[in-house]
Amino acid sequence: MKPTRYRFVIAGLLFIAGIINYLDRAALGVAVPFFQKDLNLSPSALGLIFSTFFIGYSLFAFVGGQLADRYGPRRVYTWAAAAWSLLSASTGLATGFITLFAVRFLFGFAEGPMNSTTNRTITNWFPREETSRTVGFTFSGQTVGSAIAAPLVGLLAFSYGWRTAFFVTGALGLAWVIAWRLLATDLPSQNRRVGAAELELVRNSRAVSAVRADSHHSHLRDYLLQPSTLSLGLGMFAVNYVLYIFISWLPSYLTDALHMNVKQMTFVAAIPWAFGFIGYVGGGIVADFAYRRMSDRLAARKLTTIVPLALAAMALIGINFAGSEVSAVALIALSVMLLTSSVQSCWATIHELVPERRVGGVSGFIHLLSNLSGIIGPTATGLAVQYLGGYDSAFVIASAIAVAGVVAMALCVKRPGISPDFIAAKAA
Repeated sequence: MKPTRYRFVIAGLLFIAGIINYLDRAALGVAVPFFQKDLNLSPSALGLIFSTFFIGYSLFAFVGGQLADRYGPRRVYTWAAAAWSLLSASTGLATGFITLFAVRFLFGFAEGPMNSTTNRTITNWFPREETSRTVGFTFSGQTVGSAIAAPLVGLLAFSYGWRTAFFVTGALGLAWVIAWRLLATDLPSQNRRVGAAELELVRNSRAVSAVRADSHHSHLRDYLLQPSTLSLGLGMFAVNYVLYIFISWLPSYLTDALHMNVKQMTFVAAIPWAFGFIGYVGGGIVADFAYRRMSDRLAARKLTTIVPLALAAMALIGINFAGSEVSAVALIALSVMLLTSSVQSCWATIHELVPERRVGGVSGFIHLLSNLSGIIGPTATGLAVQYLGGYDSAFVIASAIAVAGVVAMALCVKRPGISPDFIAAKAA
């Protein structure tokens, strides 16, 4: 019997969730040129507002992963998406620094569980051999959301005012919650739309763990304190540091440093995120190809994580030497494409380091570490723009952090223990 493919419906829902999540997140940066003067906000004040999002986001990235392991991703996604959608709409009610700061702070808590819960869902629904490209596809929705944020929010702000733009994005999220509740379940076995052959396909692939869960690593904290986990967290910190700079500051960079008008910005700002989509999808395909061909599966994941991040560090330095607007945007687009290619392999690497029952918790912890970059990066960029000579210094700092992530993952990410059954299964 040919397997059904209902798991791809789940992947589609996760893809759309990523679009809406990053549309909501990027909307604030796009709207800055429309409300900055109205709300009397300086660059350093904006940096604080951008960064406050990541305080709650980092914490609930970890908590959300644990909740997904305990209560299931269907329930956690419902709570999170409904809350972040309502808070996104509430952004349109802000009247100044304090109210905008407060809404953004709570917004971070609501969005925190998304990536770790997505990774938990993929663990439940997909064969191991499809992990990286599924992560790549579902996470690519984030770049689509970032790409459409500029034209959608910009055009809504032009036509109806910036407050209306936030009301619309909030409504989109609530519509997704309804679809998720109707179509998704925690496990394929709980869904009447999944055929027996598809269920067997997933079960057989996931039946043998890549990592031995023995008495020496029985608690979540044992996996969290391993050098491999911490180093992968640093690597993802480096990736996200740069991505969050672009999410928060790219519209302002285009208008302030490249002197584009607001209308030009709303379209040009979408270009790097279109390339980010290519990085997610193409990187996932390449990563799974390497995974199938290389005998050392962890080395395959590391290779497709480290090489793109190293190349992105070089592209960041190149932005400072760009001789035209076109070359500057091209280098930003290249760096975003390389970073998204790297980050989806980071997520897939987690599946090679911990047993399935700990994927949500460890994913959440690594996500927490990585999103500390969101607390630091936007504020550091705002300070660099205001006090250290502009965006050039910000790109140099970002490049150095990317190199640190490359070194940490290359030296310290190692498999803690391989199940003999897993080796036998792969050999067969």
